[in-house]
Amino acid sequence: MEAMGATKAIVVGPHDGMAGFLGSIGVRFMIDGQEAGQRFSMVEHPMSARALAAPLHRHLREDEYSFVLEGQVGALLGDEVLIGKPGDLIFKPRNQWHTFWNAGDEPARILEIISPAGFEEFFRELVSLGGVTQAEPLTLSSLCERYSLEMKPESVPVLVERFGLRFPGEPLG
Repeated sequence: MEAMGATKAIVVGPHDGMAGFLGSIGVRFMIDGQEAGQRFSMVEHPMSARALAAPLHRHLREDEYSFVLEGQVGALLGDEVLIGKPGDLIFKPRNQWHTFWNAGDEPARILEIISPAGFEEFFRELVSLGGVTQAEPLTLSSLCERYSLEMKPESVPVLVERFGLRFPGEPLG
């Protein structure tokens, strides 16, 4: 089954696509699964200095590829800590506990490729809930379940302490 628009060429400009806030980092929707035949989707994540992107979590359905556009991006993949710089690609395979953050004191940006598509809709729903920090715990749990995502919210204080980060939603000081 071919998704509508899956064979149509498009150009996504630097300011195109809906943007929102996920509670700790931004999101800009660039290519939805519908536009790519459900093979992949792509979002951009701008991150303020020392921002933790998410609690430890793992995807059961999709892989993520984070291409660093600017800044330094840290990633915890299982027990391995990586730092990506502009031009680096960080692969986050499904079924692996992980998180990522801005590892620097300047803004950072990544392109996040999600394969197969579908998880971009999690981000859309999360934006409408006000992000991870504003969503009611039961609502967030239900959202995670629908998108086959396991999340450990209790990991946030440990991650913040370990990597010298800011709590999600905490304003810049």
